[in-house]
Amino acid sequence: MSLTPQWLDELRARTSLSGLIGRTVRVTKAGREFKACCPFHNEKSPSFTINDDKGFYHCFGCGAHGDAIRWMTEHQGLPFMDAVKELAVLAGMEVPAPDPRAAKRAEAAKTLHDTMAAAQDFFVRNLAGDGGQAARTYLATRGFSRGVIETFGFGFAPDSRGALKSALGEFGVEQLIEAGLLISVEGRDPYDRFRGRLMLPIHDTRGRVIAFGGRILTAEKSDAPKYLNSPDTPLFDKGRTLYNLHRAAPPARGSGRMVVVEGYMDVVALANAGIAEAVAPLGTALTEDQIARLWQVVPCPVLCFDGDAAGQRAARRALTRALPLLKPGHSLSIVTLPAGMDPDDVVKTQGPAAMEAMLAQGVSLIEALWQTERDAAPLTTPEDKAGLKQRLVEATETIQHPDIRALYRRDLLDRFGALAYPQRDPAAPQRPAFTPQRRGTKGPNGRWMPPEPPLPPESLTQMQKVGQVMITLRPLLAAVLLGLIADPRLIRRHGEQMARIAPSDLTADGLLDSLLELGDQHGADEDGPGLEMSDLVTKLGSRGLIVPTSDDLAGMPYEFIARGDPSGIAESIEIIVELPLVELALAEANAKTQHELTEQSFAEQQRLVQRKLALRARLGQMGRARAAL
Repeated sequence: MSLTPQWLDELRARTSLSGLIGRTVRVTKAGREFKACCPFHNEKSPSFTINDDKGFYHCFGCGAHGDAIRWMTEHQGLPFMDAVKELAVLAGMEVPAPDPRAAKRAEAAKTLHDTMAAAQDFFVRNLAGDGGQAARTYLATRGFSRGVIETFGFGFAPDSRGALKSALGEFGVEQLIEAGLLISVEGRDPYDRFRGRLMLPIHDTRGRVIAFGGRILTAEKSDAPKYLNSPDTPLFDKGRTLYNLHRAAPPARGSGRMVVVEGYMDVVALANAGIAEAVAPLGTALTEDQIARLWQVVPCPVLCFDGDAAGQRAARRALTRALPLLKPGHSLSIVTLPAGMDPDDVVKTQGPAAMEAMLAQGVSLIEALWQTERDAAPLTTPEDKAGLKQRLVEATETIQHPDIRALYRRDLLDRFGALAYPQRDPAAPQRPAFTPQRRGTKGPNGRWMPPEPPLPPESLTQMQKVGQVMITLRPLLAAVLLGLIADPRLIRRHGEQMARIAPSDLTADGLLDSLLELGDQHGADEDGPGLEMSDLVTKLGSRGLIVPTSDDLAGMPYEFIARGDPSGIAESIEIIVELPLVELALAEANAKTQHELTEQSFAEQQRLVQRKLALRARLGQMGRARAAL
């Protein structure tokens, strides 16, 4: 049939969805919509809504969603064309005339389905016959029940190059090659693809056999792959097919859980343990199409990966492919099994209850992303930590949905801030601020106070380094503090980083500490109103702190930051925190190379020199770029 999208849209528009569903389900009016108890899962209170204006139904309990055609195919169990024809009769429309080419393709597909059904019968007969003893023994060692063996349709392919070819000769060699059952090699007769293997049929969503998977049984064939799947055919696209989806979808809608494991034998093992909502990809990493199919069933499938290196690689690939597809209410849960174990191992050694407990403890997608990137490389140097931040930002940029992208970025950067800039411990001794040695000062009673005791030479040198750097950074720090006053919502976002700023005359007077304290007390957060600038200035003034006014902003070297530029403030704080630390580390490295010059100490000294130059270059570029505006 030649059914254009326009014709199908007209069919949907002419169909009263509430009337259609109301033929078999009791529906009640609720405002502009209709409600009912969901027919896809058992429930006592209605969570199933029908919207005639928009032409779709949706269940907030199990996630069932679709239009009139999908209702007829999923609930009524009709093939697509039969559903279309029945709806066309109800809508008073004529189905377009048959397309000869489409009819030919449909006939060819029907013949291929017949071929695959015949091959399945052949494999099942061989499992029960004399030649299937080794396969039956293997199934017994796995502990699969008879019911599971029959439900999943286990079979056996004889170790022969022509057994299936002869048994299915009525379909013709070309048909068997097209179905992926025979291998055709130039200059040789076609031969059976599956030989000496335990066989499992692979079905489409309507339960028709479209491909096979075979597990080798003979240990001597060390050069043969352990598992072998059918190639892509007109019926089978391994990147779009999920093994066992036709059986797993109904119980998954009822429980709200879909479990994705790595292989089809894992699916069978879980079914044998009473977990029926399991599916698996077929020889490839989870694809975008497969993720979309999972979300059609449940909003948050559970991805269960083996605890080996291959399982971890599969988890990373799944994360990468899922991020661009994220949409409101849809995500993934990630479960990693103990090292060296697969689902069958867990069930056999710890029992089904332990497997259920592991599936219930899956981590969210954002938590899995954070753990994966955090553990991907060492985090011993500032450069390592900067690399982590870059990886996190790049990962979030792949998310297409703007709200989810923004929320992921904020959450991950908050985690990064807690890791890279741990909060200052109030009980820990603080590094003294650098001030020039004084000759003496007058105390509150008018008497001269003696000078403070001198610092040890080494500490004095280090403090002098910090003081010199902070003098250089004084205009930038002043601009940052004014920028935070101009936009108090930014205080909490950067609070943990600012707590690491080295002491200086701009921090010793209490302005920075007061900003951090007031930000925490009054919830100066991006998502809430927090403090207004006028309130913040008043509270600072009540503490005896002098706050510059807007007139003082004009002509500042970093005026754009002082006016509350978020990106400028973030970059400035990074420089203010890191540059003094790099200067201190460089001073220590210089001293070390003077006493003991080694290849390692020289390399570290050069690394710090390059980092110092890079930070100062960023500082200079920031000023020049904004000065030109």
